[in-house]
Amino acid sequence: ELRHRASPWQRNLGYPLAMLGLLALTGISVLIVCFHVLELLLDDAAMPRGIQDASLGQVSFSIFGSFGAALQVVLIFYLMLSSVVGFYSSPLFTGLLPERQDTPLTKIIGNCVSLLVLSSALPVFSRTLGITRFDLLGDFGRFNWLGNFYIVFLYNMGFAGLTTLCLVKRVSWAVQAELIRAFGEDR
Repeated sequence: ELRHRASPWQRNLGYPLAMLGLLALTGISVLIVCFHVLELLLDDAAMPRGIQDASLGQVSFSIFGSFGAALQVVLIFYLMLSSVVGFYSSPLFTGLLPERQDTPLTKIIGNCVSLLVLSSALPVFSRTLGITRFDLLGDFGRFNWLGNFYIVFLYNMGFAGLTTLCLVKRVSWAVQAELIRAFGEDR
């Protein structure tokens, strides 16, 4: 219903640009994770351990300088938003969605706890995937399991594989549906 009430500019320019932006951010994050997997295989320094001697402002956390740091921030916000959307889209937690003017206090507390857990896991998540090396002043790199190569490697491979599978499935199904509609086979 919202799509039909949208203006032609929004339908013909806004939605495709938003879709291309989401595809680009997903593709960039998968590429970064794939490069991190290669780094893990070639160099032990790529493990997401804490940075002990680097002070803030003295060492660049991105090889691309300011552009890379800005890209890391955008990717972290994208991962945060996609985690929240994915969390509330899962069948187990759809009942936790707040309802306008009719949300009980227990559901509000459940939402607060869920968002707190998701936001607390985000630094470790982005650090384990190799999206950033910044420790966020929380010493998240001191977890013992972050030094285990197999856990970090499988985590990265799982993210890259499942995200690529999801991306290919969404794009190929959308293209397939458009082709079926274009050729008139949907009738």
